[in-house]
Amino acid sequence: CLFVSFFLLYSFFFFFSSRRRHTRCREVSWARRCVQETGVLAAIGISEILQHFTKNFRDYFTTGDEARTLPDLSIVVTIVIGALLFSFLTHSTFTGAEAYSSPSVILSGKKPGGGKEIIDDYREAYYWLRQNTAEDAKIMSWWDYGYQITGFSNRTVLVDNNTWNNTHIATVGRAMSSREPEAYRICRMLDVDYVLVIFGGNAHYQSDDISKFLWMVRIGGGVFPDIVEADYYGQGQYRIDDLATDTMKNCLMYKLCYYRFWEVQSSYSQETGYDTVRRAVIGHKNYKLDYFTEAFTSSSWIVRIYKVNSPVNRNPAMQSNVAKFMSKKAKPTFAPIEISNNLQTIN
Repeated sequence: CLFVSFFLLYSFFFFFSSRRRHTRCREVSWARRCVQETGVLAAIGISEILQHFTKNFRDYFTTGDEARTLPDLSIVVTIVIGALLFSFLTHSTFTGAEAYSSPSVILSGKKPGGGKEIIDDYREAYYWLRQNTAEDAKIMSWWDYGYQITGFSNRTVLVDNNTWNNTHIATVGRAMSSREPEAYRICRMLDVDYVLVIFGGNAHYQSDDISKFLWMVRIGGGVFPDIVEADYYGQGQYRIDDLATDTMKNCLMYKLCYYRFWEVQSSYSQETGYDTVRRAVIGHKNYKLDYFTEAFTSSSWIVRIYKVNSPVNRNPAMQSNVAKFMSKKAKPTFAPIEISNNLQTIN
């Protein structure tokens, strides 16, 4: 009876979980812990059940007594066990197809007609980096994509999935949460050539950098106290629309993700610039980038890459301000060192 109970518990769990496309994390964690032990007990239970009830089948086909009838209970139990095993097989096939056959860099969705749609923006962007950037180019992105960029594009990244250097990650978080001039200063200090951001507002992709942005702010604020998380909340909420704060609208992450997005019709029932993930129209439009230049945007706008401008390629107004500042710098007042006399003294 104990084996039978474990088998029924095991079978019914997978039967109902196969009916649900999204299983809660607690259920998945529980299943991972118990699947081996419960599976062994269930296998013993099903073996005992089939051995007991199939004995009637063997007796029915071997005795040759035409008057002997097959018990109805044996038929019912065999059909039920077969149905449960078939349900488990269906669940295993579904799990293998959905979880193990789809790499994280290739996204899949459904078209309006119901067909399957493959979104390959990650590989498209990584291939562009490999083919169109210098071999010694340095890429700044959030740490989630570090290993992918290194593996697919063979380019150097500032931070990757080896998150042992919290200060370095916090510096990237500070750059993403700062205004453009300050972010540019950090990029120049770190010798960054390109900045890569992930944006899902056009493709209904929820795991983008805007969704992760508050973690960049928190990690950056843990090292740099001048970054305050409350400055990025509009009316007490995390927003990207007209009610977003000025700090949020002018930070580097916001400007790089939503640059030129006000030209895009992402939803037929909404105006241009509608973020399909946050379900709101962006609050900052028609701005220009002074320190960064758009280099690449993938087909579905998921991956966006910007080149860090060199000092001579920045906005002309910025160049004139820098020139005025350099002309006003005080010249050194100390006397030059007479190297020749020192060398004669040494000799």
